[in-house]
Amino acid sequence: MDNNYYDPKDLKKFGDITEWSEELGTKYFDYYGKVFEEGALTAREKALIALAVAHTEQCPYCIDAYTVDCLKRGVTKEQMMEAIHVGAAIKSGATLVHGVMMMNKVNKLDG
Repeated sequence: MDNNYYDPKDLKKFGDITEWSEELGTKYFDYYGKVFEEGALTAREKALIALAVAHTEQCPYCIDAYTVDCLKRGVTKEQMMEAIHVGAAIKSGATLVHGVMMMNKVNKLDG
């Protein structure tokens, strides 16, 4: 028995989420489609952002989808890895900056 809940075949079923909540699912996909339209950012830039966020959120479905999307858009493996490092740096920095809250609490309790 496979203890891993992730199944790459489920990615193709993502659109099925509208079956149990048609109105909200449709609104989500409308929003999602609008977000990924060309705008101030290119589709390529948005794919790289999505890939980095997919890694910081540790979503295997998104990692699969945006790795493929980036490759289709001509993004190199070096560019993808650099984007992931940017995401990791921001995620770790966000964790560490909350250390200031701990420091403030310790200083208040000591003070």
